[in-house]
Amino acid sequence: MVTGLVLVKLMPGKEKQTLAKLKAITSVVHMSAVFGRWDLVLDMETDDLPTLSNLVVQDIRSIPGVLTTETLVTTSL
Repeated sequence: MVTGLVLVKLMPGKEKQTLAKLKAITSVVHMSAVFGRWDLVLDMETDDLPTLSNLVVQDIRSIPGVLTTETLVTTSL
């Protein structure tokens, strides 16, 4: 299991449509709206790193209204 945080910057005026499409992605286990440089933080869970990568690149970034993303892969210390 790979977990990660995907930081998302949204296009102004497209937030509601974009949120609905992001909520439909089954690997998104939690979504938080935040203030600051980013608009959303997505908690993601996938089977492996290639799957997480494909979800971000092919599914999340292709949604109209998503301007940019940054992915943080979690680890144990």
